[in-house]
Amino acid sequence: MSFLKLLGRHFEEVISCACIAIIAISVFGQVVARYVFGVALHWSEEVASMAMVWAVYMGAAFCVKERFHIRILVGVKALPTGLGRWVIFISDFLWALFSVFMIKVGLDYLAVAWKFPSTSPSLGINQFYPQTILVIGYVLMLIRLIQLYMEWYKDGRNGLPGMLDEEWGDTNQDQEHML
Repeated sequence: MSFLKLLGRHFEEVISCACIAIIAISVFGQVVARYVFGVALHWSEEVASMAMVWAVYMGAAFCVKERFHIRILVGVKALPTGLGRWVIFISDFLWALFSVFMIKVGLDYLAVAWKFPSTSPSLGINQFYPQTILVIGYVLMLIRLIQLYMEWYKDGRNGLPGMLDEEWGDTNQDQEHML
């Protein structure tokens, strides 16, 4: 598998895991520096908070790709198949619209942050750069949602988008046996 395919498949996971590792290392370093050496690392809190925001948005994009977001799938599966699909379609469409809205708001926010730069107190970096995650995160969520529907359409539109046919079929059969 080529590096670009591997990166495309695991991009959000790699960034999220790296951010979580950065959080752990900076917080651990702060604890060791404070209690062992009696000094405070002023930069560790900023690094940890920036890494946390990046990990959250990358994790959200990863959850879109893997269909791990919270949804009332039990309720959707209880509906007839056609109606369940429409409920998922409508909710995903609203989610896509919200993502587009947040991208627009994020770009407006970044334009202001670029025009009126501010620097972080300890690291002294322009806040514009860490704040780009707002746009990056929602763009990735929208891209992953579109990819999910493209794969679903290419695979014959069976079941729900992002869900294996067996998962949809098994649940419906189990419900029929329970009746």
